[in-house]
Amino acid sequence: MQTLAVSDVVNVQIVMSPKAAATRDFGALLVLGSSPVIDVTERIRQYSSLDGVVSDFGTSAPEYAAANLFFSQSPQPAIMFAGRWAKTATSALLKGAVLSATQQDIANFTAVTAGGMKITIDGTLKTLTAIDLSGVTNLNGVASAITVKLASAGVCVWDATLSRFEVTSSTTGATSTISYAEAPASGVDVSALLGLVSGQASVPVNGVVAETLLDAVASLAGISNAWYGLQVADPALAETDVLSVAAFIEGTGSSRIFGYTTQNSLALDSTSTTDIASKLKAGNYKRTFTQFSSASPYATASIFGRAFTVNFQGNNTTITLKFKQEPGIAAESLSEGQAKALKAKNCNVFVNYNNDTAIIQEGVMCNGYFFDEVHGLDWLQNDIQTAVFNLLYTGPTKTAQTNPGINRIVTTIDGRCDQAVDNGLCAPGQWNGPNVGAVASGQYLTKGYYVFANSVDTQSQADREARKAPVIQAAIKLAGAVHFADVIVNVNR
Repeated sequence: MQTLAVSDVVNVQIVMSPKAAATRDFGALLVLGSSPVIDVTERIRQYSSLDGVVSDFGTSAPEYAAANLFFSQSPQPAIMFAGRWAKTATSALLKGAVLSATQQDIANFTAVTAGGMKITIDGTLKTLTAIDLSGVTNLNGVASAITVKLASAGVCVWDATLSRFEVTSSTTGATSTISYAEAPASGVDVSALLGLVSGQASVPVNGVVAETLLDAVASLAGISNAWYGLQVADPALAETDVLSVAAFIEGTGSSRIFGYTTQNSLALDSTSTTDIASKLKAGNYKRTFTQFSSASPYATASIFGRAFTVNFQGNNTTITLKFKQEPGIAAESLSEGQAKALKAKNCNVFVNYNNDTAIIQEGVMCNGYFFDEVHGLDWLQNDIQTAVFNLLYTGPTKTAQTNPGINRIVTTIDGRCDQAVDNGLCAPGQWNGPNVGAVASGQYLTKGYYVFANSVDTQSQADREARKAPVIQAAIKLAGAVHFADVIVNVNR
């Protein structure tokens, strides 16, 4: 029986809007170190707690020391990345499949009395034969037996934490290479038993030459935009490395912040101009901050941990770093002269006061800007950028190049500035900047901000044909924070 389609009478279509672009996370720290836990291909790994870091790095690695200070803050930050710096040349590595409990049964291996496999290391095919595993008592013994057969070409180990076998070349650098393992021409195949074959093992990782810290940071900046703060987990960084990274972080296109702890007591000397704090101040870096700490080379990780708990989408959530604590860091006992020397060099410190308290002071970047203002304005820039992009991207129809259309953009920016007022970054106050639209210098910003766009009628024909919006300007008043107070008490009797 033939029937007519209902759509001939009522035609209904479902149109899904594109998923909006997400804002960046301004609470994500990258801890960059040279421990060989993360290989040079994986390069970066995410953690949400200290437990995950301990599981991978143990408790003696520099990455753990920095992560511990970061996660020890209260409230606790949520995201940390660990990155790999090839400070020295690395070796080629083949990571086997994760073996199940059944696959790890030692009986699977002791049944092999004449095993074999093939693997190419450093360009040379190694044919392993007569592998006798009948006498091994554990998987470490299996790995040792394979190492013996590899001779000087490489080493095989059993990683009990990750439940896999790994084969590492004995050489380092660009010529250090490795392949998947393969079945032998004769004998019992152990390559699949160890999970080292293609389809089971991870992609082979070839060695690389040693890289500078700057190269490592630049590489990780190119790989991921997810991290915002940078903490290098190395107790003996060269000053040239610190300065080169500070310069890179300052100029790179994606906003980031670099923290460095100095333990050189010259920072306490007001006459010194050659210490790293003085050099970074001279560089006028607004995206790098320093801290003096005799207790830990990673004290800045604690500052990151406290600052990165701020949720900019909340109400009254912004903070100033001054007066905050650093769990796990011993406070410094300084003279007035030493404290003033650090302040003059824009170098932060966790210091004891004579009322049995200890606080972070002053919470500034190397150029003297306050950390919370740089952090907050980075968020606001990205929040406005993402909101305007999503307005243009997710709308089912176009934003017209008309005054009502431009007003939609202005209204969107207004909404994000409202959030900046709500979280405490901005507040009503007197505008002392240049004239913007209808706002003149000295005028009071009742909302804490003002957004202005010229009429589209004033656009040049070229800009109109290029479909550009008129320049949109905003004046915002920062809420600031009280760091000092003078109190006068008049007494009468």
